[in-house]
Amino acid sequence: MSASNQNVWIMGCGDIGRRVGRLYQNEGTKAIGWVRGEESLRLGLEQGLAMRQGDVDRGSFFPIFALDEAPVYWFMPPQPRGETDDRIRRFLKAVDAAPKRVVLISTTGVYGDCAGRWIDETEPLKPVADRAKRRVDAENTVQEWAARFGGDIVILRVPGIYAPDRLPLERLKRGEPVLHEAEAPWTNRIHADDLAMVCKWAMETAPAGAIYNATDGHPSTMTDYFNQVADYAGLSRPPQIRMAEAQAAMSAGMLSYLQESRRIRNDKLLTELGIPLKYPSLTAGLGMLKG
Repeated sequence: MSASNQNVWIMGCGDIGRRVGRLYQNEGTKAIGWVRGEESLRLGLEQGLAMRQGDVDRGSFFPIFALDEAPVYWFMPPQPRGETDDRIRRFLKAVDAAPKRVVLISTTGVYGDCAGRWIDETEPLKPVADRAKRRVDAENTVQEWAARFGGDIVILRVPGIYAPDRLPLERLKRGEPVLHEAEAPWTNRIHADDLAMVCKWAMETAPAGAIYNATDGHPSTMTDYFNQVADYAGLSRPPQIRMAEAQAAMSAGMLSYLQESRRIRNDKLLTELGIPLKYPSLTAGLGMLKG
């Protein structure tokens, strides 16, 4: 299915949404972004995107989908609490059968802790954190919607995202510690521009109902990530502490990430969609940024 001859909707048009929108702008297709905040609205308008603003939690988007079979990117995160994604539930209830195809960004957090094992899309879902449980609920919700209306969906499970303007430079400048390399969990990532390209390819070429790990396929430890970014930026590498010290020195959010470790394959993404990643590893990505 190609969206090149009709408008596309980007629900939750933040950084990744604007990057996807730019890909459509480059080929002369109108991309319409939906946001809540004033800053996101301003950035989208400055880029030349057609923007809409409203509070999805209050249902203020309902009238827009009296439209004909619009393809939809759902990049909007769930609400910050609970174990269900009430936003996508409300949206799909409102739009009924209107969208032609929905590409949903989920998270690799749905796999939970895999003790550093290599995994692929066949790994059972066992989310631990509530934020991951909400993403599982979002996946289940779009799958139920597709089954009910004969809809067409693609799910992208996304890890950490980086780009020149998405690096933890302030954290490094503050000298905040990281976990000792020997105890650091495996983490996965993808460059923001590659993710935008993956989203568009998935919309236009993926089989209905497909699920992909949208990663670069070259995981490293979280500590290695911070070290590589520090070296790239010419900053001091962060101090390393043991887990016993981290319990008191790190935020609850950071600690929750440190309790999950997995290495994620992207073979299906590369072979089934034939996507040539521009930044196939963090080393390549930072090297190209520096160059």
